[in-house]
Amino acid sequence: MANHHDSDDEELVLSSSALDALKQFYAERDARAEQFAKLQAEAEKKHADGQEAAVAEPAWPISMEAFTEDWNESQFWYSDETATLLAKQLLDGATEESTIAVVSAPSVFVALKNIVNAPDAKDKPKPKMILLEHDNRFAVFPEFVFYDFAQPLKLPGHLKGSVDRIICDPPFLSEDCQTKAALSVRWMAKSPVEKTKLIVCTGERMESLVTKVYKAFGLKTTSYDPVHARGLSNEFYCYANFLAGDGSWSWRESKE
Repeated sequence: MANHHDSDDEELVLSSSALDALKQFYAERDARAEQFAKLQAEAEKKHADGQEAAVAEPAWPISMEAFTEDWNESQFWYSDETATLLAKQLLDGATEESTIAVVSAPSVFVALKNIVNAPDAKDKPKPKMILLEHDNRFAVFPEFVFYDFAQPLKLPGHLKGSVDRIICDPPFLSEDCQTKAALSVRWMAKSPVEKTKLIVCTGERMESLVTKVYKAFGLKTTSYDPVHARGLSNEFYCYANFLAGDGSWSWRESKE
């Protein structure tokens, strides 16, 4: 009868570097969970007190680290630099009467919140903001509206034709998702739509479809390449119907 190998009874021993990496992973995970729990507690307290603002001022600035990406849900957050740049483009020229809709781009929404709530922004106009998002964790923000691209027009009625600044980052690189997200955008946009400030961030291979479904907006491919915090294998483009006032992008030359 064959003897069991001695190694079967040995405990798995990790190297010191592997142990350190594991400790760091758990520490970062716990820190993110703690950040989110704090946001949630603040939101619940505000709601219980009957206040509209979900995030207390001391929580500024908000970090996307509180919201762990779920790659199975196609969640890939922008880097802070990209999110801030896009947010500033939406805020440029905005007034108290402006309404900004953020569709499936929560990192840009968080950047918007941080900019308008910054100490040096107290005297600047604060436009209305809406976050259309599938992930219910973002319900800690009062501006959250649950959004399922498969039901593109299942939105609060008051949003119809009421939005003059929109950024959309459809979660999937498919014709179905892109087309339905465009339906949501067109439904929300103020008339005439070509005057609505629009940014769409999505894959390079969606270029012909995106410029087609947003033709009424005058959408074009810009020279700016959005950066994701943890990288992305797909080539990603930024499309817009306006040139960045600060020179952040120009029009991208055609490959043809």
